[in-house]
Amino acid sequence: MDLGIKGRRAIVCASSKGLGRACAIALANEGVHVTLTARGAEALKQTADEIRKTHPGVTVTEIVGDITTAAGREAVLKACPEPDILINNAGGPPPGDFRNWTRDDWIKAIDANMLTPIELIKATVDGMMARKFGRIVNITSAAVKAPIEILGLSNGARAGLTGFVAGLSRKTVINNVTINGLLPGPFETDRLRGTAKPEAEKRGISAEQVLAERAKLNPAGRFGHPDEFGYACAFLCGAKAGFITGQNLLLDGGAFPGTL
Repeated sequence: MDLGIKGRRAIVCASSKGLGRACAIALANEGVHVTLTARGAEALKQTADEIRKTHPGVTVTEIVGDITTAAGREAVLKACPEPDILINNAGGPPPGDFRNWTRDDWIKAIDANMLTPIELIKATVDGMMARKFGRIVNITSAAVKAPIEILGLSNGARAGLTGFVAGLSRKTVINNVTINGLLPGPFETDRLRGTAKPEAEKRGISAEQVLAERAKLNPAGRFGHPDEFGYACAFLCGAKAGFITGQNLLLDGGAFPGTL
């Protein structure tokens, strides 16, 4: 399917690795010019160079920085001041027991996973509406639908963003600007491997054993591949997806048992 977004411009946050990287590649596959940002310069350059090699007709701009800071956002928006597509993404806060979290821990989580996406939306959505095209995708978490006890910081911050978008997305769609959430379940990423380490240490087994057990428990019998996530993101960004807004698409291999 031709998604009808060739030549569009996209900002993809936290796009050097994992799900952000997969989204950037999927958009480049559609001929979208991408501005990539991440904190790690080496991994970011590797991803950018890979896209340039595979898609020589696509302009790839890489901005090293922390998107959760004002300076990081300013640098990205300077490089791509009029994006047609915005993929909000940031690393999730660490797991733990809420009894050990301080106010600073909560503020950091909310700043990264709620307020940063809102700031980027605020900076770009009016231009999208004026140009009569915009696609905003927030990468959140399956925990928005089914909270994960040890990820309370993420549960709270990402649910807050979801609630905010629920209202705004109904105001922008009349101008062909959609805002949706992509909710990843277990995907083969560094984040997933990181969450397995505490359990592995507690049980005295390897992280690989923990991950293998978790994969078997999923109805799909496996974890998701980042490419699968990227394809879903590209579709939501497509010209033909203009009637989808304010939705939260769960990609979890069927792990969530509900009907809604």
